[in-house]
Amino acid sequence: MEKRFYATGKKKYAIARVYMKEGSGNLTVNKRNFDDYFTRDSLKMLIMQPLDIVGARNKFDFFVNVSGGGIAGQAGAIKHGIAKTLIEYDVEWRLALKKAGFLTRDSRIKERKKYGQPGARKRFQFSKR
Repeated sequence: MEKRFYATGKKKYAIARVYMKEGSGNLTVNKRNFDDYFTRDSLKMLIMQPLDIVGARNKFDFFVNVSGGGIAGQAGAIKHGIAKTLIEYDVEWRLALKKAGFLTRDSRIKERKKYGQPGARKRFQFSKR
């Protein structure tokens, strides 16, 4: 039986469940082809960064379920999940991925709206007279 590896990646409000097995480099996102789901080249490059760091671009097949957030947040979540699955596969890659910053969860999310004002920081217009 083939061995599968699993990890969860997060970015903003996007959550990616990433499954990895040895294969030929196929990447499926929400049952769609990777190139169909992500049309921007910058996002495709972002997602492939962890694989390029460890030199395993066409060595694994990935099956990804991603939900929440926007397209860029989802790409960041997939990148985080791929980096974590690579660690599950080979612990030796941890140092290189950690140094590149791919294992750190980007904790920046939208700040909550405060009462008595229209947004998180914006204030209602002040009238002196």
